Amino acid sequence: MRCYDIFNGDADGICALQQLRLEEPRGATLVTGVKRDVRLLGRVDARAGDELTVLDISLAANAVELARLLAAGARCAYFDHHAAGTIPDHPNLAARIDTAPDTCTSLIVDRFLGGRRRAWAVVAAFGDNLPRAAARAAAPLGLDETGLARLRELGEALNYNAYGDTVADLNYDPADLYATLRGYAEPRDFIENEPVLEVLRGAFLDDLDRATRVRPAYTGAAGTVVVLPDAAWCRRVHGIHGNRMAEREPGAAHAVLVAKEGGYVASVRAPVERPRGADTICSKFETGGGRSGAGGINHLPEADLPRFLAEFEKQFRE
Repeated sequence: MRCYDIFNGDADGICALQQLRLEEPRGATLVTGVKRDVRLLGRVDARAGDELTVLDISLAANAVELARLLAAGARCAYFDHHAAGTIPDHPNLAARIDTAPDTCTSLIVDRFLGGRRRAWAVVAAFGDNLPRAAARAAAPLGLDETGLARLRELGEALNYNAYGDTVADLNYDPADLYATLRGYAEPRDFIENEPVLEVLRGAFLDDLDRATRVRPAYTGAAGTVVVLPDAAWCRRVHGIHGNRMAEREPGAAHAVLVAKEGGYVASVRAPVERPRGADTICSKFETGGGRSGAGGINHLPEADLPRFLAEFEKQFRE
């Protein structure tokens, strides 16, 4: 029997796996990548009896490959919070999927584990731009303001690290980052003993400072759209920049586009006060998807930019 741990390379995917493996340790082949690399099941060649754990990648985006792996006789535990499409009814699939706008994969895993590794779920919720859900989850931990702020900082740093077109854009390979994390039962011990957070904090602040200097390309009744240039720092920071914009103006929608050859990568944030519709607008474009509060488009052709702006205004205008 072979085991595979297949997870999104962002804070939510990494922390979801961290919780599970702290409770259920096992050796496994790691399959991960940058945040937008969600079609990860295509990398897996499993056979009968193999065990797959899938975390924080859309089932809808992996439906064909999941069917292939189940048909081969693999067993799969699937945890996610993105739009799933039709969930297969198969004896080898245990799907725990919740698309509510105030949850993330790590909070789903937290429920599954009865809260036994709750601090890591809090880190993930902060990283996934769910500060209210994170604060609710953290309440039983009895943290002071400083302790809670440190978990938030770690979550945002882990999430920031996942943004890029390729692993070469990132400060750390997500597989290596998880390998470093897994030696620590508590986030505070990781924070105190590893230089990772300091490295990511410095890079993040530098990238964010550059992004905040870019003026919006579009401002309408629905919200604001910023277009960043084609550069590695833009690919790293665009998701976090979108989150920060959403926090500053919770009643408006926001989008951050990063130029690339022939078009853009897009991150869309629904209004924090009405966290719905981001997946709807993104799914109207061929490479788009996401969840209610936050979505993305991997390649928005330049010719589709006017249509994107029109859909953005239509979807989020009050």
